[in-house]
Amino acid sequence: MSHSRQIDPDDAKLAEAGFGSALAPSEAVAKLRELSARVDISAAAIARALSAINDQAAAEMLAEMEVGAAGSLRREIRRALFRLKQHGIEAPAAAVVSTSAAPTQFSDLNAMLSPIDVEGARIVWIIKPRTQGGVLRMWALVSDSEGLVGAQNTGLSRRELKSERAELERRARMKLVDADWRVADFVACEAYRNTPDARRGQVGNFLALRTQLIAAPPPHELAHPVYEEFAAEIASEPSLELLKEPEFLEWRLPDAVIKPYVDEISSAGESVIVLSLIHKQERVNAVIDRAASEIFAGDNARRIRRRLEDIAYYMARDKRRTQAGWAASAAARLRDGIDVTKNLFFQALIRTQLGTLAAAEQQKAAEEPRLIMTPAEAMRAREARGRRR
Repeated sequence: MSHSRQIDPDDAKLAEAGFGSALAPSEAVAKLRELSARVDISAAAIARALSAINDQAAAEMLAEMEVGAAGSLRREIRRALFRLKQHGIEAPAAAVVSTSAAPTQFSDLNAMLSPIDVEGARIVWIIKPRTQGGVLRMWALVSDSEGLVGAQNTGLSRRELKSERAELERRARMKLVDADWRVADFVACEAYRNTPDARRGQVGNFLALRTQLIAAPPPHELAHPVYEEFAAEIASEPSLELLKEPEFLEWRLPDAVIKPYVDEISSAGESVIVLSLIHKQERVNAVIDRAASEIFAGDNARRIRRRLEDIAYYMARDKRRTQAGWAASAAARLRDGIDVTKNLFFQALIRTQLGTLAAAEQQKAAEEPRLIMTPAEAMRAREARGRRR
């Protein structure tokens, strides 16, 4: 009895998007680069497809993807590189944006970053001097949930730039920090790649706007400078004190990620089967442990790591070096694929996230009108209506 191999849904999406074995190697790699920007196609599927393209360009793209990859994705990339090596194609050194060496043609670029707000949004400015005087400033609004929300280029005098910065900081009650343009550029390009297809048309001219300031391909990976900047601090454990910083007090993981665990904990607390408080606490702890093991893995771990890297970067430029070192230490553990489920900081982060959503749901329930009344409440309501007559 023969068994047909089941096609992975992500691999099927590649075919639906126009990728196929009939393409020439250079065209196939170019197509996969284009598709790598789509949020509905996994990086693992891209890696598997590249493993079947016997061309040096495929190995180069895999090497780029390996930088910053962890866990199952990194293993998939390594398998793909091994398959290419069997066909005589060696992996090159990974192509990655680094902030340690500045190309001279971009040495006049500057950037500014805002902190990440409670909605997961922040502002990115990239600034280039104009030969006729003043500057050209790209303004971009990026969001954890929506990707790139908007972008525009504006010509300003240096006085206008200074005035706009002061006004923005005053209105938003936050501080823009000076940043390396490579970090800001990567943040904006990453947000563009994460923009849902339904919204991509609204920011479709982002790449054209970017070329007015930066005549280089958009980066796909970044050797984040916080790891070099805090090389000594990374060896130490992240402190629980970090959770008291505004960036963590305002951090909300998506409800879709957290809510199932909150609902399960609520069910455990309301259970009529488990009578002992100790047993109920054991059930709650089991849910929290499972939440940590599932949330700090895969794509969720990558997104959390990126948030920690950028928080560390902002804190360092906001003159909070100790706290920045703690955040970089936490990011490094996720980058290196270390099991953090029993780490005190990550356990506290999960408990904080679960508790915040649970409290918000309780508050919402308290504010909503009750649709079902107890018998006593119904009797009092009837009496009140009778007195009004």
